[in-house]
Amino acid sequence: MRTSRFAAVTALLALATAACGGAPRAGHGDDSAAFEITKDTPPANGPVDSVTWSLYAEPQSLDYAYAFDYPPNTVLANVCEQLMRITPDLKVQPGLAGAVASPDSKRWVYTIRSGVRFHDGSALTAEDVVTSLRRHMDPKIGSYWVSAFLNVDSIEKTGPMEVTVHLKKPDQLFNEEMGTSAGTIESAAFLAKAGQGYGTPDGGVNCTGPYSLDKWQKGQSITLKKFDGYWDPALAPKANTVKNVFIQDPSARVNALLAGEIDGGYLIPPSGFAKLRTAANGKLYFGPNTTAVSLIPTDLKGTLGDLRIRKALSMALDRTGIIKAAMGGVATPAKAPGAIGAWGIAPDAAKGYYAQLPALTQDVAGAKKLIQEAGVAGKKIVMATSTMSPEIGVIANAVQSAGRAIGLEVELKAVAPDAYTALFSDPKAREGIDLMMTSWYDSTPDPLEFYGILQTGNFANYGGYSNPDYDALVDQANSQADPSARAATVAKLQEIAVRDLVWIPLYEVPHTMFLNNRVTGAPTGIAQLVYPWAAPLGSAG
Repeated sequence: MRTSRFAAVTALLALATAACGGAPRAGHGDDSAAFEITKDTPPANGPVDSVTWSLYAEPQSLDYAYAFDYPPNTVLANVCEQLMRITPDLKVQPGLAGAVASPDSKRWVYTIRSGVRFHDGSALTAEDVVTSLRRHMDPKIGSYWVSAFLNVDSIEKTGPMEVTVHLKKPDQLFNEEMGTSAGTIESAAFLAKAGQGYGTPDGGVNCTGPYSLDKWQKGQSITLKKFDGYWDPALAPKANTVKNVFIQDPSARVNALLAGEIDGGYLIPPSGFAKLRTAANGKLYFGPNTTAVSLIPTDLKGTLGDLRIRKALSMALDRTGIIKAAMGGVATPAKAPGAIGAWGIAPDAAKGYYAQLPALTQDVAGAKKLIQEAGVAGKKIVMATSTMSPEIGVIANAVQSAGRAIGLEVELKAVAPDAYTALFSDPKAREGIDLMMTSWYDSTPDPLEFYGILQTGNFANYGGYSNPDYDALVDQANSQADPSARAATVAKLQEIAVRDLVWIPLYEVPHTMFLNNRVTGAPTGIAQLVYPWAAPLGSAG
């Protein structure tokens, strides 16, 4: 749930372990909550005929323009590919673009890899790249990734296998975003043929990944089959088929894993950690992550537009109690809305920047005083809640309790799982809502990906935050090609976001995965949302 966005090796792994657990440790006095980050799983020893995988929900669409959440991205990571490739250790490498260059600060030039074929056998061309990228800029499409193209002036074919992106102003993050769904390449002919049916169970997709879409049984499963014409031998699939089954009920997912009915899954329900840790038929992994759980004030012109009220609500929260109740202790309190694990461009420096941030400690008396000063005692705040995941309800109840303790009335508005997802894509869905919980991941190794969304007018700037100084720093960071310099500027953005409590940080979590003993090879980290995680998955025997 994006209600989300996405960890790491060597230095980045060290950073993630420092933030998310590292060596086994106790969690709030409960040894069962100790966890350690495992970067990957043992490589497969051979092929397998089939793998059954769990998704917590059915994708609403497999159109890459709307792939802004865990279920669709978990499927599409194996089916579609991008110009750039973000690896499990959060390195940005050439993907469908064999090479990339930036002749000046306002141009990205991509040399398209030759010899690549779509699942229907047609060859990848520069025209396919231009068409695929331009879709994000078409208001009729309504791409959820439109923010990645805010600084794009034009996209054109400039050679037989060359595409040039012209920018309105420098945008270093754009090239990294080409490793996300923003950079997905689809057949132009297939897009034209499928029309509005593209990405639906009936219309399908036609990409270049190691797996092709075989069958989408509505309400049940999406089955992928091995693509024998795949271009990259390093990621040749080891399983002939991968069946992604939809299991919304958390207990049912855990029971299916324990019974061996499914071979694995990501985003394991915290309520099942205890059972899965001791499972004889598989292993629960905690992987590197770029995710932070926060509260988003969705209307900064309403009650929560007063910083004193946002600060009071933050001060009233029992984060330790929330972590224990929502995550079984498997999490760490956050100090910022952007996860420390997302600082892949400068992981060592990030620890220093993070250490300078104030700890978010509980102070109910101080919070009450702020509410009285603001003169809003008894005011009502409406927070969205949902059965989409148990954590949402736990956090919503904690916020309601915290509000009551300081004199605020927090009304919980229950919405269906699909409607909760819509809160992050449809402004109309947020009408009447003051607060919502998010588990937000970064897809790139650049913290600017998160802090950039708080710039005025950004699609994901849900509360309408606007600060000219902040906006200028975003532009400055985006013009800095040197990662260290960019990180230093982003650290200033981090300080402002924390000071203004644009989002209210709660906690950071490791990525979770369970694997049956019969299979191995899948990466454990959140890069699985953009990397073909199923390709290396094979026999453990």
